[in-house]
This record gives sequence, C-alpha cells and structure tokens, in this order.
Amino acid sequence: MDRLILIDSAMRMLAIGQLLLIALVIGRGQAPRPIRAATVGLLVCICAYLTLATPIRMETRGPFWAFVQLAAQATPMMLWVFAHLLFERPFNRLAVMLGLLTLIGCWIGFGIARFENNSGMGLWIGIIQRSASLAMTAHAILIAVRERGDDLIEKRRRLRVGFVIVVGTLAVMVLLLEMVFGFRYNGTMVSAPQAFAILVATMAMGTALLQSDPDILFNPAVNDAPSAPRLSPSDHVLKQKLDAAIIAGIYRESGLSIGALADHLGTPEHRLRALINQRLGYRNFSAFLNHHRIAEAKAMLADPAHVDLPILTMAMDLGYGSLAPFNRAFREEAGQAPSDYRRANILQN
Repeated sequence: MDRLILIDSAMRMLAIGQLLLIALVIGRGQAPRPIRAATVGLLVCICAYLTLATPIRMETRGPFWAFVQLAAQATPMMLWVFAHLLFERPFNRLAVMLGLLTLIGCWIGFGIARFENNSGMGLWIGIIQRSASLAMTAHAILIAVRERGDDLIEKRRRLRVGFVIVVGTLAVMVLLLEMVFGFRYNGTMVSAPQAFAILVATMAMGTALLQSDPDILFNPAVNDAPSAPRLSPSDHVLKQKLDAAIIAGIYRESGLSIGALADHLGTPEHRLRALINQRLGYRNFSAFLNHHRIAEAKAMLADPAHVDLPILTMAMDLGYGSLAPFNRAFREEAGQAPSDYRRANILQN
C-alpha cells in the first residue's frame, strides 16, 4: 500500500509540474491579457488542490497554507471565469459578487471551524462551498456546450469545448468525491484513480495548448472587417446563396445557428464555416450576424420614419432575445449606445 501511495504522490507531482509549465508558457504568450490571467489562475488553483489532496501528510497550518487552501477552493470559480472569457460571454455582476462572497466566506469559515475544532460547523460550510462550486462548474460546462457552434475555426472550437468540459467533468468528479469521502486524503482506492485521471487530462491539455498556433488563443479585439476574398468557383456559388439569404433577412431569425443556416443553404456546415471565417474574415458566427443586424439597426435609428420605434422592439425584430445583448453588440460596433446614436443622427438632419 505504501508503494501505491508513492505512485499516487508521483502522479500528482507530475501533473503539478506540467500545469505550472503550461501556465508559464501561456502567461508569457501572445493571447489577450484577461485570457492569459484566467488560464494561469485556473492552472495554479488546480495545482493548489493537488498539493492539498496529496496522500503524503503535511503540516498545513500558517498563512501560506491558508492562501493555498483559498486557491484550491477557488478552482471552480476560476473555471467559471475562464469559460466566460474564452467564449466571450458577459459577466453577471450579481453572480460574480455572490461567488466571491461565498468563496471568501467559506474560506474564513473553514479557518474558524478548524481553529475551534468544530466539525459540525465545518460540515455545513463544506456543503455550502461544494454546492456553490458544483453550480459554477456546471454553468461553465453549459456555456461550453451552448457556445460550441459559434467559433468558426474548427480546431480552436474543439479545443475550447474539450478543455472546459474535461476540466469541468474532473472538477465535478472531485467535488462529488469530496462530498462523499471528505476533503482530505481518504485512501488510495479513491485517490489513485483520481490522480491518474488528472494526470492524463493534464498531458492532453499540455499537448493541445503548448502549440505555437495563433488560432488556439486569439485576440477578440482584432478587427473582424472582411478582407477582399479570393473565392473558388464552389465558394463563389455558396457566397451567392449566402448573400441572397442575407438580403432576404435570414439574419433576423432569433436563435439562428450556423447549422440552421447551412441547412437553409443546402451546404455542409464545415464549408459554410470556412467561407465565413477564411473568405469573409469573421472569427465567429455571432460576429457575422451582428455585422448585418447592427448595420440594419443603424439605418433604422438614423431614419426619421422610425424615430418613435422602441429600441426593444427593434432589437427583437433583428433577432435578439432581449435588449441587453443588442445594446452590447451595438456598443461594440458603433462605440455608443443605440439611443445616443439615434439622437446624434436625427438631430443633425
């Protein structure tokens, strides 16, 4: 059994070494700073968990270990933040505040319970902390599943979705095991398979991320303006079909996906992805839709005949499910709110 403990510990140390190497490479890379920071933070938090969950008993009291414990407990929240940044999802401020309050509150509560040797208090804090962690991890996986069709670059799309789902699934497995067996080491029959799964996932993660490929981590601030396309005959025909569909206003359909658009055009989805990305210059499908939707919104807002049309009605007519995503997309495209754009254009005529 001692040999199995050594193997378990060795697998965890190998995983920690690989995670720190990945964090170093990505931290020094060319990806946008928020994505680099979130990636490094997530990997360091996973390292903190692996350190605390090792079967080798260590004295973990003191300020340093308190922050290691905070980092370990922050892993699900960092995965949640990472998923939002990777898939360019807006943050819900209330959810962020509740997550931070739960994280800090439970961390302090664990410290008090440990100091007072109050196992009952620690149990209830653990239930709260792990329930919140499961909710955040599940939401991160849901974001990856929902947004899997938006990215137009196939290898980056697979990596993004796979990364979040693999890390999220491991996090769910760990959290469930903790809820059943407790936070610390509870025997190699539970610990060793967990360490092996994490090591394999880490190796796969390193293979995927440690590539000098600019498509893997991209800069969302890059201008998406379409470049002059060089089309093959088949692409030319497909573009004609796409242009006709755009003129007919298909982009106004709420919830339109690239799969649905490909079916409408009678073409394989991968061909349409390649056309919109490689020939028309859009990094994702939502940017393509927003380009056409916001262009029509600008025309309507500047038209005196639509001066009394509510902006919410306009947003819904253009395919947005609510006002918030329309306002966000309009600000990104026009640099100002729709109401300000309308005021400036109507008053100058």
